[in-house]
Amino acid sequence: MSFVLTAGQAADSPQFIPVLKKVRIRLPVGRPRSRPGAVAADKAYSSRANRAHLRKHRIKAVIPEKNDQAANRKKKGSRGGRPVTFDAGLYRDRNTVERLINRLKDWRGIATRFDETPESYLAGLELRASMIWVGDLL
Repeated sequence: MSFVLTAGQAADSPQFIPVLKKVRIRLPVGRPRSRPGAVAADKAYSSRANRAHLRKHRIKAVIPEKNDQAANRKKKGSRGGRPVTFDAGLYRDRNTVERLINRLKDWRGIATRFDETPESYLAGLELRASMIWVGDLL
């Protein structure tokens, strides 16, 4: 799990690559991997830059195509390229992340962002995440 704090008005999609660079996947043995096998995200992350980054690093993108992107691709005909691949089974597992975000927001301070400094907000996020993690281990 990793967090990247931004200004409140910042969009989510530009933060996709910085968050992905901070993610480390722990397996039962060996050092943590920095490249996941697949990334599931919602339509907000369906930009050309995000898909190119995933393709460059050989990471499977499980991101549905936006309706306007599909329409523009179809409008171009054979020059528009192929539709993006999409694994609906892997996409269903994305709700795990959504449920975790809801559990993080159970703390009022995280949901309402009352903290004065980014450092204290990030500390609250990390504390709440560790509490969830330890609670799930018990």
